[in-house]
Amino acid sequence: MSPIVKASAVKANTAKGRAGSTKVARPAKAPTLRHERTFKAQGVRLVAGVDEVGRGALAGPVSVGIAVVDLERQRPLAGVRDSKLLSPAERERLDPLVRRWSVASAVGHASAQEIDALGIIAALRLAGTRAWQEILAAGVTPDMVLLDGSHNWLSPAEQLSLFDEPVLDAVCDAPVHTKIKADMQCLSVAAASVIAKVERDGMMRKLHAEYPDFGWDINKGYATVLHRDVLRAAGPTPYHRVSWRLLGGELLDSTDEPGLEEPGSED
Repeated sequence: MSPIVKASAVKANTAKGRAGSTKVARPAKAPTLRHERTFKAQGVRLVAGVDEVGRGALAGPVSVGIAVVDLERQRPLAGVRDSKLLSPAERERLDPLVRRWSVASAVGHASAQEIDALGIIAALRLAGTRAWQEILAAGVTPDMVLLDGSHNWLSPAEQLSLFDEPVLDAVCDAPVHTKIKADMQCLSVAAASVIAKVERDGMMRKLHAEYPDFGWDINKGYATVLHRDVLRAAGPTPYHRVSWRLLGGELLDSTDEPGLEEPGSED
């Protein structure tokens, strides 16, 4: 190749890169406590970051993690990201670090049967309330909750119906603030997502030993081709959400964000 041709090729490749067609995506910025600290002016010290996993799965529980931070003393914890951005090995490494770093932490679950009986929103509230009770039992009472998303599913429903979850003694009565993409931006919520994901994944691996054909050790109960093929052939297990249209139609709740999920395996 002549020097002129080489120079032209380099120039073309440079232009192509500038156009964005070969641009390498930048890694997401690390979440911080910046947003949490904006609440200090309101007298808030203990913030409970809350996130859920398993909402869009076909089988297994929905799980809610809580990680409480002290805005007066807490320093950032390196490496923590929204659980969807971390490899399984990274999440496993961070899980004990997050639990030691947090003032208090807990994960609550609602089973597939409870999801069928109550609906996904009430089941989320039930799982979150169970985690909240663990936080209170540890002697920690958060001043406020920072919840990922745009809808407050954690606070008790204003009017319970016959189909709502059981009334529990210690429901979350702290102020709840919602924030879209909080798991990407807020360290307390990202930390909650890590512990919830690790604990639920461990539960799905145990269930896989009971029903190995469905591949739950890999897909964690989500709708992979293998999972749906076995479901079609063998039918649902006691861990499937049988009230859902498991083999057709819209598989995810309309308030889920499937674009953030790793297809078929992760939240």
